[in-house]
Amino acid sequence: MSTTARGTTDGEVRDGNTSRPPTIVYHRRPPPWDTTTGGHLPPPPPPSPSATTPSFTTTTTNGHHPANKKTKMMISSRASSSTSIFSCFRRSSSANRSSASFVSLPSTINHSKFSVVSASHGSSPSSSSSLDADGDDTSFFRSVLSSMEQVYLNRNQTASTILKLVMSTDANQICYDHLAFRTFGVNGHGIESMSKLFLDYGYTEREELRFPKKKLKALWFSPPQASGFNNGCTGSGIHGPLPRVFISELLVDQMSPESQEIIRKYTRLSGAGHKHSAVSSALGCLTWPKPSHLEFQQLARESEYAAWTLVNGYTLNHVTISTHRLKPPLNNINNLNHFIQDKGFKLNSEGGVLKVSPDGLLLQSSTVADSIPFEFSDGFKEPVPCSYIEFAQRLVLPQYRDLSEDKVEEIHRRDGFEVGNADKIFESTSIDKLSRTA
Repeated sequence: MSTTARGTTDGEVRDGNTSRPPTIVYHRRPPPWDTTTGGHLPPPPPPSPSATTPSFTTTTTNGHHPANKKTKMMISSRASSSTSIFSCFRRSSSANRSSASFVSLPSTINHSKFSVVSASHGSSPSSSSSLDADGDDTSFFRSVLSSMEQVYLNRNQTASTILKLVMSTDANQICYDHLAFRTFGVNGHGIESMSKLFLDYGYTEREELRFPKKKLKALWFSPPQASGFNNGCTGSGIHGPLPRVFISELLVDQMSPESQEIIRKYTRLSGAGHKHSAVSSALGCLTWPKPSHLEFQQLARESEYAAWTLVNGYTLNHVTISTHRLKPPLNNINNLNHFIQDKGFKLNSEGGVLKVSPDGLLLQSSTVADSIPFEFSDGFKEPVPCSYIEFAQRLVLPQYRDLSEDKVEEIHRRDGFEVGNADKIFESTSIDKLSRTA
């Protein structure tokens, strides 16, 4: 008994335990009917050999099924020119990651660079062990965040070293309180460009914060609490409980005409780059060309935030260790600050080393930013501010102070952010503070 599949090829014909390859049947559509002459119209002339439409030549060898055929593809000049879109991916990723200077276009996507890496697990395959055994839907999301984290740690020796030091003390598990990004609030390059990734993966938009003197606004986003996101996460860093996200933007319309012109120039040159801000952050590259030194100086004179964003783009501005989740004695932020200073690292002293919210329940501190060599488009080379690491201790809310310590969870602690604290934390990347050690 034989069976024939429907379509343009006969199905495989079987006779007992034997089979023979199918026969390819080509169906020619009849020429259109001419209602005037009562006959078929002549077929259209064949396309010119110089046509730019891609042509595909397929050959089958030894009568085998098309699924096993050898295929030749001859792509026209128009089709092949589209490969230039991808040519920016053909530079060495390892060179980009190890180099101290930024590049303006992505380098080759080296899959080894996209392994799930956290501050505590290194680059071993086991670093993703905190994901649910049945493979929850956060694995891709956490992999993207891990790539962002890897770029951040590769470029910021202070953050990498401090994380290792804290981890080495009584095998502390590192939980991130929040991740922070900076953006230009113009032509779709603002908060919304980076927030889309997080909103797509269950984050919720929360309060807006305003910083009039710095011409900034910010939104923070809370992580999803659904099962499969944070429940049962026992890893460190990105592989622990998902952190809050703090995204700020420069209010470009409030800048001087000269600074506006520079920012609008580069965001315009970025094209659709703002739609791929997460890719930019994960690759550690700018979505616009490198600026000139004069342009950088112009922005730095008016806004340290603007100058930082021009040369760092969407890369992680900082990660924040959740201090109260550490083991004693480092679960007290004052003890942690002393521990870090004793190791020779300098903390941001703007408004005092310890920043305290008016209600006394949110305590924050941070290092000053590392610097990184940068070659501008005009060939001028100069260190520019990179990123830093922050520490936050959230105290138990008054209504839950009677809970025993083993019953206290994150929902029982002070949430959100404080304008006064954040305003001082922003100063961590000021150019005049670029000294990594005390």
